[in-house]
Amino acid sequence: MLAKRIIPCLDVCDGRVVKGTHFLNLVDAGDPVETAVRYDAEGADELVFLDITASSDRREIVTRMVRAVADRIFIPFTVGGGLRTLEDIQAILRAGADKVSLNTSAVENPGLIAEASRYFGSQCIVVAIDARRVRPWDSRAPRWEVTTHGGRRGTGIDAIGWAVRAAELGVGEILLNSMDADGTTSGFDLEMLTAVRAEVRVPLIASGGAGTPEHFVEAARAGADAVLAASVFHFGTLKVSDVKDALRAAGVTVR
Repeated sequence: MLAKRIIPCLDVCDGRVVKGTHFLNLVDAGDPVETAVRYDAEGADELVFLDITASSDRREIVTRMVRAVADRIFIPFTVGGGLRTLEDIQAILRAGADKVSLNTSAVENPGLIAEASRYFGSQCIVVAIDARRVRPWDSRAPRWEVTTHGGRRGTGIDAIGWAVRAAELGVGEILLNSMDADGTTSGFDLEMLTAVRAEVRVPLIASGGAGTPEHFVEAARAGADAVLAASVFHFGTLKVSDVKDALRAAGVTVR
C-alpha cells in the first residue's frame, strides 16, 4: 500500500494566508513563506497554495511567493489559482513549484488538461474540483455539482462525470473539495469521495471538512491517497504529527 500523504493547504489572498468557511468570512492566518517553513519542519508531506482571488494583474505577486517558498522548503508544493495558459503554468513551475492546480480554467477549457499533461507531464498537473451537493438532496440518487470561481458559480456539471473526464484527459491527480464541508471541521464528504474513487484510478486528494484526526482516518479508508486540511493546522487545533499518529494507530501507512 502506498503511504497516505498529509497536505496542509494555504489559501492566499493579497500575499497573506487566509481561511474562511465556504470560501467566505476570511480571516488572516499568517505569512505564506513562514507558514510553509513551519509545515515543512512539522513533517507535512506536501503543501498546496491556492490564490483564491487570482487575476492576471497579480500573477507576479504569486510568482514572487513561489520563488520565496521554493528557496526555503524541501517538500513538494502545488500552486493554483488563475492559471489559464501553458505560459501561466510554465511561469509557476519555473519559479519552483512542483505541480500546478487547475480548476475554473480546466472547466472552461478541458483541452488545457490534455495540453498541459502532454507538455509538462501528467505528474505536474492537478485538477481541483470544488463540488457541492445538488438540492434537493436525494440519498437514493446522490449528485454533486461542479462549481467554479472559488465556489461562487454553479456549472450544472456532474462532479463524478467531470472527475472521470479529467482522468481521461491525462490529469495526474484530482483534488476533490466539498464546498458543503469547507471550513466546517465537521468531517469530509465521504459519500462523494467514495463515489469518485469508484470511478477513477488517478490519485485523489480529499479536501473540505477536516476537524479531528479520525476524519483523516475516515477519508483514507474511503479511498483518499492524500488528505488536505487548512484551518485545523493554521490555528493549532491539530499538528501534522497528530494526524500521522492517528493514521498509524488505525493501521494506515503514512510517510
